[in-house]
Amino acid sequence: MAVKVDFQVRPADSMDQRQIANLIHFESYVHRHLDWRNPLDWIGVPPYLVAEQVTTNAPHGRVVAALACPPDPPQVAWIRLFVNSDRLPLKEAWDILWEAAQANLGRNGNARVAVIALKDWLPGLLTGSGFVVRQQIVMFERREGMPVPETCRPGIKIRQMTIRDLPLAAALDAAAFDPLWHNSLAALKRAYQQAMLATVAQSAQGLIGYQISTQNPYGAHLARLAVRPEAQGRGVGRALVSDLIHGLAQRGASRLTVNTQADNAPSLALYKRLGFVATGERYPVFEFQVQ
Repeated sequence: MAVKVDFQVRPADSMDQRQIANLIHFESYVHRHLDWRNPLDWIGVPPYLVAEQVTTNAPHGRVVAALACPPDPPQVAWIRLFVNSDRLPLKEAWDILWEAAQANLGRNGNARVAVIALKDWLPGLLTGSGFVVRQQIVMFERREGMPVPETCRPGIKIRQMTIRDLPLAAALDAAAFDPLWHNSLAALKRAYQQAMLATVAQSAQGLIGYQISTQNPYGAHLARLAVRPEAQGRGVGRALVSDLIHGLAQRGASRLTVNTQADNAPSLALYKRLGFVATGERYPVFEFQVQ
């Protein structure tokens, strides 16, 4: 008697952690969002779905694909993980998981779903499902030997960030960026815990900017720079980045990278003035509106 093989989609649970980890580490088709949380940490936060291979003689099957896009902040859901094994065709795995994820998000109200397409096989799946390109992410780097900029800015004080600054930083973040790019308070707490250097800018009006940078084998990455809207154009961002460059030089970190949106003219001008050069890396940001 032939064994019938089928696939079913269900929410991931803690018992799937090992199988999903194996897919992430060993399979070829893996998309991971640039996130402060490990993809496995999102298990249990919907929608986090797996496609499971089941047979007539083994009702509890093998996880062959997974898709996670839990909203954070509310109504903004990044595709935090999509992974697929060769046991299920790539498009079929995406289609069945995305259909289920879209239905889950739709039951909870409208949501913007976004993806930074870091893999060249991903855009075809996204456009086939109705995603559209919203903008491009561009990469910059500042290498050893560049002059260290002046840090002094009248009326602006740069100091180390503390955990008590995080609620104000989250409010500043919400005011400074489009909702798609907001960092929730929970995300900022994780970013702060992982930071190599985290500083804030203060003036007589209070906290007006912050930056969070992380360490990597080649130096450091400026992961977040935010300035309160009414303080933009007054050198706050320059002061924060200049102070960061000084701090990295004291630690012997010679290379600093950053990414920003290709249509963010103020950011592009700031980084170029401070000696950053484009690396040539560009990644499209796709978006889908769930109704």
